[in-house]
Amino acid sequence: MKPYSQACENNKVPILNEIRSLFQSCSTVFEIGSGTGQHAVYFAEMMPGLHWHTSDQVENHDGIRQWIEESDLVNIELPINLDVTSNNWPVEKFDAVFTANTCHIMHWHEVIAMFAAVQNILLSNGLFVIYGPFNYDNKFTSESNARFEQWLKSRDPKSGIRNLEDLMLLAGENELELMDDIAMPANNRLLVLKRV
Repeated sequence: MKPYSQACENNKVPILNEIRSLFQSCSTVFEIGSGTGQHAVYFAEMMPGLHWHTSDQVENHDGIRQWIEESDLVNIELPINLDVTSNNWPVEKFDAVFTANTCHIMHWHEVIAMFAAVQNILLSNGLFVIYGPFNYDNKFTSESNARFEQWLKSRDPKSGIRNLEDLMLLAGENELELMDDIAMPANNRLLVLKRV
């Protein structure tokens, strides 16, 4: 039985509504942390002109493969094994990189590694689009996000909702510039960065 995430089901349409226009001139997208594979299959189906490349840690590959194989889509690739701190990133360049709900799961050194690697796989003017909850000036944007942080820390003390200003420092160090910060449902955001 293939994996299923209710959160993915809830947020796929709002995310699509934003990335459809963002990716309209793109032909290739690399997804960091494809999770269950639901997002990848849905976005590839709804944007047939886009070639979607999936990735995750190896323990999630079987579920992603099930979603992809069941879809019969030709514009989506089976996942590569990706540890963001390693050298097993793709060698090719992409028009865009997408990641959802990863920054708060990763440890901070992994977030740093991800930003550095994204710079290397993005074409000039390519987009790095990040979905998830973020803090501003080290403050939670909602009580539900504060509760979510407590739950994250109880599972892994090195995880947690990241501060936008800290992410923007990383962006600046890696030739990435914030183009937009879009409010999304359930106290999430969509950060749109461009490789400069």
